[in-house]
Amino acid sequence: MNTPALYKTLGHNLTDKRAVVCGASKGIGRSCAIQLASQGVSITLLARNKSALKAVRDELPAQGDQSHTVLVADFANEHTVSDAVAQYVQSAGGADILINNTGGPPGGLAIDASPDEYLRAFRMHLVCNQILAQALTPGMKERKWGRIVNIISTSVKAPIPGLGVSNTVRGAVASWSKTIAAELAPFGVTVNNILPGFTATGRLESIISTRAAKAGSTEQEIADAMRKTVPMGRFAEPTEIAAAVGFLCSPAAAYITGVSVPVDGGRTNCL
Repeated sequence: MNTPALYKTLGHNLTDKRAVVCGASKGIGRSCAIQLASQGVSITLLARNKSALKAVRDELPAQGDQSHTVLVADFANEHTVSDAVAQYVQSAGGADILINNTGGPPGGLAIDASPDEYLRAFRMHLVCNQILAQALTPGMKERKWGRIVNIISTSVKAPIPGLGVSNTVRGAVASWSKTIAAELAPFGVTVNNILPGFTATGRLESIISTRAAKAGSTEQEIADAMRKTVPMGRFAEPTEIAAAVGFLCSPAAAYITGVSVPVDGGRTNCL
């Protein structure tokens, strides 16, 4: 088969697939939901704010007879996540795609963080990811097709100063992802990580505000200094992160698994 025909066969279309997108009420999660819906996916939006989820749902393009739905759960309480996904599997039969994404822990030095701060972060990220994966992968394995994409951070490659707890838990999620990628590969299920760099979201605004307060600088000065560390000289848009997610979920990425892909404008200074 020649190359153009191969790409046409593989394509990016995901019609008739279903996805659970976490943290979908805003930012990167919202953009991922819109991106996947544009590729034909029926979306289930998962977050704690029901009204915000409904607003995003109303933005998504219709998928024929399949409707987009919302699930309400708070990642700070893993039991609500477990209950919500169990109800979803019972009613919908599962999903083909899982996008793990939730807000990062507060900033601060690793050495100053309390044990409870680490435990809370592990529950929100690693434990909730595990709950969702355990609920959804049986169906993926049975269908011999599935995609899990974890939105993590470039701190997986190089720790970010002042984000001690986040650096720690993100690394744990990356190792978890690499491990289950090998376990699920024989079933046609891929598991990959997207590592966003500085992205124009509420999370980045909060980081900039905190740094400005500590340094006695303006937020504009902090933002300008951060941009100077990015070879492309700007912050990413959430849609640019979502585009990478859309590719990894597509049939064209069927042979890519167990990788961590920085989407950071060249900022990560390592291989």
